[in-house]
Amino acid sequence: MAVKNLLLIDDSDIDNMVNRKIVERCHFAENITVKKNARAGLEYLNDTLGSNPALLPELIFLDIRMPDMDGFGFLEIFQFLDPAIRQHCKIAMLSSSIDADDYRRAVENPFVISFVNKPLSVQALQEITR
Repeated sequence: MAVKNLLLIDDSDIDNMVNRKIVERCHFAENITVKKNARAGLEYLNDTLGSNPALLPELIFLDIRMPDMDGFGFLEIFQFLDPAIRQHCKIAMLSSSIDADDYRRAVENPFVISFVNKPLSVQALQEITR
């Protein structure tokens, strides 16, 4: 088990289903929470800190391209969240984007530990845990 709590933030039901199955098959996370948009992910983090901090995710898989607020909008707000959240949660951008600017913006962000191309794979999970 690589992490106890994992948060998947992606607007695609199919991607969420596939990612959940891969994570479960690899026993990568004990608990998996899925949020379908960036705002819901931010609300989940704040609510969890207030109600049960032990459930804060150690890792967040964050999609880049989402309606309303994209992954970079999430990162802009994330930097102002409670320090307990920022210190506990690491972020891996999980995207099908091949835009070099998306990649650069992601890897230059201090909260992003990895840029993973969709679809999520066993190999990508292994690389994140190294």
